[in-house]
Amino acid sequence: MHISIRPAKSPDIPAILGLVQELAEFENEPDAVLASLEDYKRHFQEGLFQSLVAEKEGEIVGMAIFYDTFSTWKGKMLYLEDFVVSEAYRKQGIGQMIFDAVLKEARSRGAKLVKWQVLDWNTGAIQFYKKNKATIEQEWWNGKIVF
Repeated sequence: MHISIRPAKSPDIPAILGLVQELAEFENEPDAVLASLEDYKRHFQEGLFQSLVAEKEGEIVGMAIFYDTFSTWKGKMLYLEDFVVSEAYRKQGIGQMIFDAVLKEARSRGAKLVKWQVLDWNTGAIQFYKKNKATIEQEWWNGKIVF
């Protein structure tokens, strides 16, 4: 099985959005993805977010979406917004390949921290992150306002 991990290009955006929708279904929120394909295309072109994709035989089977931000306590930070491997390709090491590539990207940008969210019921993901020596914080609560 040959998997390549590479930076996303504009033609990859529909597949990336498809994986985001697959993730939303997995998280029991199938109607929560409100951003359109046009939103994704425009914001990718603007550089608002970047993505790495996992490709097998010309098919995108996984991806990570991330962007630079700032931690007032640590300095430059890379925020991992979404990270998913298509269900048919899970448990094959692809997720680890993507995660390792994200960490490498963060280091190359001079980030002091990589941060993300994980649902409290997603024990598989929590175990994966702990295996990678991540700290899973439980004392901070999320706040948000949706317009």
